[in-house]
Amino acid sequence: MQKKSEIVPDTSLLSVAMRLESGKTLKPALSDRSASSLPLNSLWNQYTQGLLTRKDFEESIFRFLLENYKQFNLFHRDRDEFADYLCWLYPSLSRAIDAYKEAGSSFDAYICSIVRCSAKTRYVRETEHHLTEYACWEARAEEELTLSEHIPAYLDAEESLKPVRNPRQVLILLLKSYFFVSDDFIVRVAPAIGISLEKLTAMLDKLRELRMDHDEKILQLKEQLHLQYYRCMAYQKRLEALCEYSSHREVLCGYLARAYSSYALLKERLAHVNVEPSNREVAEVLGIPKGTVDSTLYTLKRKAMCINDKVQD
Repeated sequence: MQKKSEIVPDTSLLSVAMRLESGKTLKPALSDRSASSLPLNSLWNQYTQGLLTRKDFEESIFRFLLENYKQFNLFHRDRDEFADYLCWLYPSLSRAIDAYKEAGSSFDAYICSIVRCSAKTRYVRETEHHLTEYACWEARAEEELTLSEHIPAYLDAEESLKPVRNPRQVLILLLKSYFFVSDDFIVRVAPAIGISLEKLTAMLDKLRELRMDHDEKILQLKEQLHLQYYRCMAYQKRLEALCEYSSHREVLCGYLARAYSSYALLKERLAHVNVEPSNREVAEVLGIPKGTVDSTLYTLKRKAMCINDKVQD
């Protein structure tokens, strides 16, 4: 027996598919018979004897499986679906050739078992992928529906706000709540406090620059919270798709419990994060003492408490 040629396996599916679709003759054997008429054992023997290169050997297996797709009874015997499956399986077949040992079953049984077992693996992965995708879209739709339920009336108003009595107080409140202020509101509130839009925008930009690192951490935490929520939804959908007595159900329940636990921890962390700038940062942007900002906010807090007491009475 001659030593088989040591050629690096070519796992490029494009060249294989093009040669198969064009009907060009492959070079799997020295005989005139096509690859479909050769059992996989014969192909293996010719490969081990050095009569086939690694590339031709893999292409011959691919063609043999594709032309005999009906014998596997997979994918409702649909040739196109089976061809897509072989393209997905092709890299695994290349690795399986290296792992095959002649001491076990025949090469034909070995490859056929891989084709059938891997089909189940691919079905499970595709099902989980579809369930995860459905859960993410459903979660996103719920979020968009929640956001669109209550639209503030002022968003439809086009007129500017009336001038306020104490512009400094409004300006300080605006800077304290910069994280929630939209661009259109800035355009409407600038004339009301007697500040040009350019100057007010410059103040907000300076405050954002001071808070850049902190805001980045908040956004990352929100992103982690959203991803964890999608993960919980995906586990829930996969759990609903399993039968009641499935052995994988208990494992998936553990995954779901840990996912909900992580989601609760992230939600608690985000609730304790302070998104407002400090009074010192506001004072630095305005160029005034910190005590002025403290006293202004204290006065506004007292006024708000008095108004709230009158409303309750």
